[in-house]
Amino acid sequence: MRDKERMVRAFQGVDDVIHAAAMKHLYLAEYNPDECIKTNIGGAQNVIHAALESGVENVVALSTDKACAPINLYGTTKLTSDKLFVVANNIKGTNPIKFSVVSYGNVMGSNGSVIPFFMHKKKEGKLPITDISMTRFNISLQGGVDMVMHAMEHAWGGEIFIPKIPSYKITDVAQAVAPECKLEIVGIRSGEKIHEEMITPSDSFYTYDLGKYYTILPSVPNFSIQEFLTKFNAKLVPVGFNYNSGHNTDWETVDSLRNLIMEHVNSTFKV
Repeated sequence: MRDKERMVRAFQGVDDVIHAAAMKHLYLAEYNPDECIKTNIGGAQNVIHAALESGVENVVALSTDKACAPINLYGTTKLTSDKLFVVANNIKGTNPIKFSVVSYGNVMGSNGSVIPFFMHKKKEGKLPITDISMTRFNISLQGGVDMVMHAMEHAWGGEIFIPKIPSYKITDVAQAVAPECKLEIVGIRSGEKIHEEMITPSDSFYTYDLGKYYTILPSVPNFSIQEFLTKFNAKLVPVGFNYNSGHNTDWETVDSLRNLIMEHVNSTFKV
C-alpha cells in the first residue's frame, strides 16, 4: 500500500478493487502513530491514485464503526481514509471510475475479536470485562461480504454504506461463551468507547434508508439526488437520527449468540 508505483503495476488489467488493508490494531496505532498514518491514510491515497491511473472501474473501501466520531488514532485515520475515498469521485474528471465505502461493526469470530478471545480465556476460569455496560455491533463474515458486493453492484460513487445489524452486550457474550466463569472487571482502555456508533446526528442530514442498509451520501454528490431516491426508493432519515450500538432496537441474546458461535466461529462449540 505504501508503494504507489508497485500498486499501479498490480492494478493493470483489474476492473474492481476491494480495499481492505489497514493497520487495525488500536493500541499499536496509539504507540506507533507514524506507521498507522502512513498505512491508513497514505496507503488510501496510493490506492486512489493507482486506481485512477490504471483503468480500474470500481473501488470499494472497507471502513469501521471506529471511524464515526473517533476518539483514537486508528478511528481518526479511517475517518480520513473514508473522506479521501468519497472525495475521490470529485477529482476523477471524465474517468468513469466509482469510489464508495462500506462501514460495519465487529466481524464475528475475526482474528483478535472478543468471542475467540473469551473462548481461549475461559479455561482460566475468569473472563476480563472492560465495562459491564459495553455494547458492540455484530456482523457475520458473510454479512460483511454481502455488503461489499452490494456496494460493488449498486454504488453510484461517494456513498458510505452501513448495515442494519444487531448489537450485543459484552456481558451476554461472556454468558454465552462461559457461564461458569467469573467476570473480572478490568476497566475501559485508552481509546475505547462504551458504545460504538456508525451514524452521528450530524450525519443524519445526508443519511438515507435503503431498506437493508443505510447510506451516507456526500454533501455535494456528483449525481442527481432525486434520481438516486427514485432508483433505490431511498428515504431521508429523521434529523438528529443516531445509529448507536447502545440505543439499537435489534439485539442478540445469549441463546442467539450461542447459535451464531456454532454457525460462524466453531461448529463444535458447547457450553
